[in-house]
Amino acid sequence: QLHLVESGGGLVQPGGSLRLSCEASSGTLDRYPIGWFRQAPGKEREGVSCISSSSSNMHYADSVKGRFTISRDNAKNTVYLQMNNLQPEDTAIYYCAATINSECSGYGYEYDYWGQGTQVTVST
Repeated sequence: QLHLVESGGGLVQPGGSLRLSCEASSGTLDRYPIGWFRQAPGKEREGVSCISSSSSNMHYADSVKGRFTISRDNAKNTVYLQMNNLQPEDTAIYYCAATINSECSGYGYEYDYWGQGTQVTVST
């Protein structure tokens, strides 16, 4: 069983940066493609970014391209989401998820394991 734990969220001013981490508290991440999702109040969950198990493929939502970078360190059992130039519309709870499929995707229903989420708030 894979248990995921997100960390790194917080309050940041517009234009600021945060780095989210997704760590496996049990199990190992290296075989799993990992996705980052977010859900803002009153909005549907959306896919933000995903990375293949080997880091050979990465995908980003149009809304975060050029600002967010996904990476992974399988030796540390951790996936990261570096978020730069954060804007108020990035405010949401951010979740990481792992899929048993061979490739990652932006669809939450394709993921099998989820973390509990970490709050990101962008505000003055």
